[in-house]
Amino acid sequence: MRLAIDIGGTFTDIVLENDNNLITKKVLTSIAQPEIAVIEGILELLEENKIMSSEIKMIIHGTTLATNAVIERKGAKTCFVTTEGFRDVLDIGYESRFDQYDILIEKTMSLVPRKHRYVIKERTDVNGSIIEPINTNAFKGLVKKIKDENFESVGIGFLHSYANPENENILKDYLINNLPGVEISVSSDVCPEIREYERFTTTVVNAYIKPLMANYLKKLDNELKGKGFNCSLLLMTSGGTLTNIESACNNPVRLVESGPAGGAILATSIADDLDLNKVISFDMGGTTAKITIIENKKAIKAREFEVDRKARFKKGSGLPLRIPVIEMVEIGAGGGSIARVNKLEQIITGPDSAGSYPGPACYDNGGDKPTITDADLVIGKINPKNFAGGKIILSKELATEAINKNICNIVNLDTETAALAISEIVDETMSNAARVHTVEQGHETSNRTLIAFGGAAPLHIARVAEKLRVKSIIVPTNASVGSAVGFLKAPVGYEVVKSLRMLLNSFKAQKINDLLKDMRDEAQAIIQSNLDEVSFVEERFAFMRYAGQGHEIKVPIDNSILENQHAVKIKATFEEQYEKLYSRILPNADIEILTWSLSLSIASENNNEFKKLDGFKEIKKNKLVDFVDYERNKQIEIPYFERIDLNPGDLIKGQCIISEDQTTVIVSKNFNTKVLSNNFLQMEFINDD
Repeated sequence: MRLAIDIGGTFTDIVLENDNNLITKKVLTSIAQPEIAVIEGILELLEENKIMSSEIKMIIHGTTLATNAVIERKGAKTCFVTTEGFRDVLDIGYESRFDQYDILIEKTMSLVPRKHRYVIKERTDVNGSIIEPINTNAFKGLVKKIKDENFESVGIGFLHSYANPENENILKDYLINNLPGVEISVSSDVCPEIREYERFTTTVVNAYIKPLMANYLKKLDNELKGKGFNCSLLLMTSGGTLTNIESACNNPVRLVESGPAGGAILATSIADDLDLNKVISFDMGGTTAKITIIENKKAIKAREFEVDRKARFKKGSGLPLRIPVIEMVEIGAGGGSIARVNKLEQIITGPDSAGSYPGPACYDNGGDKPTITDADLVIGKINPKNFAGGKIILSKELATEAINKNICNIVNLDTETAALAISEIVDETMSNAARVHTVEQGHETSNRTLIAFGGAAPLHIARVAEKLRVKSIIVPTNASVGSAVGFLKAPVGYEVVKSLRMLLNSFKAQKINDLLKDMRDEAQAIIQSNLDEVSFVEERFAFMRYAGQGHEIKVPIDNSILENQHAVKIKATFEEQYEKLYSRILPNADIEILTWSLSLSIASENNNEFKKLDGFKEIKKNKLVDFVDYERNKQIEIPYFERIDLNPGDLIKGQCIISEDQTTVIVSKNFNTKVLSNNFLQMEFINDD
């Protein structure tokens, strides 16, 4: 038996896996002390199913706490120590503006203000040679400043420390010995890569959230042990693999996108099971919506991610993090997103959310602002009696009152039209984000399958599909807790990235082999704890460019021991990848390798038991319910089904509502719905012909 826990901004999802059977539960997140909802939800789930805590063999956890701490500026009091002359790198950034014509532009401020950045004399060159040894005479004064200011965490980032971390390590060892209780983060451990701005920001974010995450994870681990859970606790990382408590506490920056990564893993698994090569993963929860491209049954991965963006779709408006991450776009569009009327009398939604407390107005917890959930309830998308498995009874009256007060009285609309407008606006926001993200990755949307999960996604997916001209949608079982289910499918693994700059025409195979061996040993040491004989899946990549260019492309590298003649094959692979992106190569230009990446994960068995059915039979429509139709802008009656009553081979033609314990699937008139052999729902566009 294994448990998966996903803490979101509104709900905490818990999934129990027992011999491939999944039992799920949703509870409201306890924002102030997230571990409370986790412990109470787990114990409640086990009690309901008469299971002892000692029977659980593994707990897998993902959380948005790290991201929220950065966005809400609720991390530790942090200082940053850097090379003399480079104090302002965190402010200078790329020396560019993400919006050239906005004279009132608001940049994301560094987590460490200038007065809390300290400099020290030292210098290492680009090749790793120490030009100036670190000034150890300044250490005592630095320690005094840190103690006087009561800093809880220190980040250290020296110029070119990725090439030689000696000076950083000298200072780190001194601070550890003289500042007990203060967390230390060094850039050569957190992000040993070229480019000081990204390396410094990643180190600062790691230092900023390290005390919070370390305290939370250790506290949760101790409380679980106190409740009789004697199993290992693994954490989901942003790159889609699992890691242990020690690694997560040392590098919590790798947990920034841990929750959404679980959803991408689920979508990848579904794509593999159903043999789908072109997929858009659509995860809409209570606070945010996440969109991921799945290409050839693999989620697209990236090395850089921005957190706390000031402009939703503008690259450069947030803090860049250099961590292994699944490429996705995340927007403030969830069930709890607040709707309002702006100065131009336009209805807008999000990005702020009502969260779990006070929550949407219909929760009857004191919330008085209309949200997407309130609008969905008024439209008839949600059954007020079985929301969150019947744990929360929704009030349509309070939802109506909130919409009337904040929307209808301002723009002179009736309640149902205003609710439709709120729903339509958020659907357009999400489909636009999906469209932009897909085009940026060099793909189109119309030839893809949407996989929808998260508590709110099935409510909106049909309309989003219509806007994207997508003709096929998959809604898996247990869709409302999709990210937590994805945790159970994630491999234990770790990715190591290190910069070693080298021109391809002076390829030094032995030097690279030594580096890759060290990287593999580092990854294996982290992921192999408590495991005996295991087989690993290894992936290697080089980040390459033409000499003089500003950015690199990712090129796969053989897992075999490299020899000097491998340079020819690496060059051919680089040119193939480069031509795919830019439609040309530069035949006489030198090629440069900047960074090497090695990911190691424990091989898992693929138990793909999906079978295609020969045919589908239309089922009778016994029950009709009231529903406000967006095309006719009036209330109509449409067929209503309970998902638990549907069986493989069933076919529902046209518009309907399919309700289950923790979410509802809304099917528009443009789709027919099939129940597949594994009980997944497949919505297919009705051909006009």
